[in-house]
Amino acid sequence: MTVPRSTLRLQFHRGFTFDDAAKHVGYFAALGISHLYTSPITTAEPGSTHGYDTVDYTQVSAECGGEAGLKRLADQLRVHGMGLIVDIVPNHMGVGGSSNAWWLDILEWGRHSAYARHFDVDWHSPDPALRGKVLQPTLGAPYGEELAAGRIALHFAGDTGRFYIGYGPHVFPVCPIDYASILQSADRADLNALAERFQGVTTQPADQPRAAEGREMLREFVAQNGGPAIEFALQAYSPHEPVTRDRLHRLIERQHFRLAWWRTASDELNWRRFFDISALAGVRVERPEVFEAVHALPFRLYQEGVVDGLRIDHIDGLAEPREYCQRLRQRLTELRDTAPYVVVEKILGRDEPLRDDWPVDGTTGYDFMNDVGALLHDPDGAEPLAQTWTELTGRSPRFEGECLAARRKMLAENFPAELDRAARALHRIARDSLTTRDFTFTTLRRVLIELVVHFPVYRIYPQNGLRSTTDNLYFDQALAGARHSLSRADHATLDLVNAWLGDSAEEAPAGRNGAAAQQGQNSAPPNHAGSSRRTAQTLFSQLTAPVAAKAVEDTACYRYGRLLSRNEVGSDPSEFALSVEQFHAANLERSQHFPHAMLATATHDHKRGEDVRARLAVLSEIAQDWGATLRAWSTLNAPHRRALDGKPVSSVGQDRGYDWAPGPAAEAMLYQTLVGCWPPDLKPDDAAGVKDLAERVAQWQLKALREAKLQTNWLAPDEAYEAGCRDFLFDILAPQRRDGFLEVLSAFVERIGPAGALNSLQQTVLRLASPGIPDLYQGTELWDFSLVDPDNRRPVDFAKRDAWLVQTPPSDYLPGWRDGRVKLAVIQRVLALRTYLPELLSQSVYLPLVVRGAHAPHAIAFARRHGNAWAVVVASRLAAGLLGGNSDVPMIDPQAWGDTAVEMPADLSARALFDWLSPAAPKIDENGLLYLRDALGSMPIAVLVEEGVPRS
Repeated sequence: MTVPRSTLRLQFHRGFTFDDAAKHVGYFAALGISHLYTSPITTAEPGSTHGYDTVDYTQVSAECGGEAGLKRLADQLRVHGMGLIVDIVPNHMGVGGSSNAWWLDILEWGRHSAYARHFDVDWHSPDPALRGKVLQPTLGAPYGEELAAGRIALHFAGDTGRFYIGYGPHVFPVCPIDYASILQSADRADLNALAERFQGVTTQPADQPRAAEGREMLREFVAQNGGPAIEFALQAYSPHEPVTRDRLHRLIERQHFRLAWWRTASDELNWRRFFDISALAGVRVERPEVFEAVHALPFRLYQEGVVDGLRIDHIDGLAEPREYCQRLRQRLTELRDTAPYVVVEKILGRDEPLRDDWPVDGTTGYDFMNDVGALLHDPDGAEPLAQTWTELTGRSPRFEGECLAARRKMLAENFPAELDRAARALHRIARDSLTTRDFTFTTLRRVLIELVVHFPVYRIYPQNGLRSTTDNLYFDQALAGARHSLSRADHATLDLVNAWLGDSAEEAPAGRNGAAAQQGQNSAPPNHAGSSRRTAQTLFSQLTAPVAAKAVEDTACYRYGRLLSRNEVGSDPSEFALSVEQFHAANLERSQHFPHAMLATATHDHKRGEDVRARLAVLSEIAQDWGATLRAWSTLNAPHRRALDGKPVSSVGQDRGYDWAPGPAAEAMLYQTLVGCWPPDLKPDDAAGVKDLAERVAQWQLKALREAKLQTNWLAPDEAYEAGCRDFLFDILAPQRRDGFLEVLSAFVERIGPAGALNSLQQTVLRLASPGIPDLYQGTELWDFSLVDPDNRRPVDFAKRDAWLVQTPPSDYLPGWRDGRVKLAVIQRVLALRTYLPELLSQSVYLPLVVRGAHAPHAIAFARRHGNAWAVVVASRLAAGLLGGNSDVPMIDPQAWGDTAVEMPADLSARALFDWLSPAAPKIDENGLLYLRDALGSMPIAVLVEEGVPRS
């Protein structure tokens, strides 16, 4: 297997194509990157900026440059000895427009479509109006209103010979069994003759070629005679007259889709989607024919040597992640002699392992992002910050409460259809036995809600219908929470559900009072029962995962503001800090089980840039001071608050409600955001720069308010409140405040900026030198003060970064740290070390080192050893107190370290070391101690290697 030394993620779209990337391959190579790592390359919805809404798995995106462009990029990479890893999306496809041929075929032919089993559609919905149909919740208003307004109409596509129902950009094909009646409605001899071609056509697969022949004749007729004849038929279905509108309605009702208001999706959707996005339909990649269709393109590109590895998006959305990974590995291994590099996007809870029976190289790095982020935080700041948050906002000091409330809200408002489908699967199992058939759907649904609400991780992974010991670690927590929440009357049902969801191989547990006795002679056959159980387990897992994502990351993390640097994808805000020992333990675990996992600190999904989080982490070290600052700013800016009708209010004091904008919680989060993303070189009197910042923060603010789902949300926006919040933001950042709030904000950022930059450099070197494959997100080689998308997907000035690549030590750039060149230089230098000694930082032993002395808690150190080669990494941490408020450079005065030293391995005692990042060559004393005043005399971080390794 060709294991990457390092990867760099690029976001491709029509504004940044494969050819655009090819122009910068020389820069990527000089930086030290071994593999580019792309966003999805398959054809997505037109204009997609991310590529996750694939509409055609078989074609490389033409907007991004097509297959020819991709191969030109790959060829350019090969010239520089580099490789290519591509992101693939096997879980879902885009179905929100008119570009997905598979989905359109389903709408046209229903259950008899060749692709009917490619998507997770429930063709046997309990709703009679949806049996054999697909709900299409695309209308902007209720169906009747849109129909009466003439926005739903019958159309004809001359290029394909198809009739379709059109609504804005949406296309809904009419089934050919209705073509005859449509053509006959014009009462014309020529169309009547064409109608005969469709008489007797059925939806059966054997009839579909006949319909295709008829459509071709229809296409040729229009090509030869023009469209006026067809217009007569379309007028018979005009939405503008009552009689013809009724005929149009009856035609629509006969189709294999049901047009509906978009608000119906959460309650009535009868197909699996990605999270709660009704424009993304779940794909049944567990079916062999679907698996092959979805992967045909990446398999071919891998076989041809264009692609070297795959990143699997949202692995937890799949029915069987384990089996998927095994099948994927097997197929890729068959195609090329070289083993593939495969990583999966997986959110792991604390101490939750990536399963060893998944034949992958690791995760995409969210777990490391969480670990290194938590390491930056001072645990002593947790309680004071929580207390300040509660005093200012009246909200809970604990994240767990927000999380539970958000999960309940998600199940009630965003996922009731998915919840009902999982409950029906359990109800079918209950109905199969005489001893359990009286356990009602409502009771089962109630029990299921509590299990999902209390489920602590994304999902379980049963094998042969049984949960593993690891699964039970988490399922038992959910059971305990559900048992506490439910009445005793529901406990017997809970025992049943526990068994059906993989606790027991028996059909039902032998519960107390006989309520859950084993099934009798009228039980369903074992194979049927086993299939029903596996279906229920899959639906349960495909419910807990999106609920966790939407409730935690996209709701609770926007409600809870103790410290926003811990509210990140893959993080648990209730876990405030990580000790050095815990960080070492996580690195050791990764080195032993998944040594080639990605190490990320920034992604296309992050909510705050890596350097925003690093700066905000400083607040954990000055928690009391930050609390006082928040209160002062709240008082200073009180005159700019808005009533919910948009009018200013003079003073609201400490009102904890939401009867003013932005409200205490949103205001407190806003201040954190401004502190975190304020550019290092921005001055309060730079009106244009401040305005640009305000516009970026306003984008974040709107998304944050709607995701919190408190005063406003995506489903029913409170536009007056949102406008008041925006006005408040622009008022406090107005040019006339440059001697008021802008000045104190800028001064505060200036004060903590050096400590934040030190945190960033620590985070950077740990990512580059820890066990795993360091991954860079586009543009983060310089300071990354981005916010949530689309802010974190802005264009990158690679030419500027290329021009700044140099061979001088990073320490040369520390005094001018605000421009970010010191970060770029650190990345370039450590990646150069990985290039020169690739095994040293990729296949080596990881050895935590002890730091002792007066300031031992303010440093972290470890060694990497491969054979006789060594590297020692030392970094400052929690340095705000040692820096002092007047420091303008992100480095602790060497003399301030005093007796603090690293206990070095005995094998290094007689070796000469030098710092890869500075001119320093610190000595190990006769007691085997490396004093930090020497090791960190030029930089706040050091990577020590032996003399003899070239410095450039």
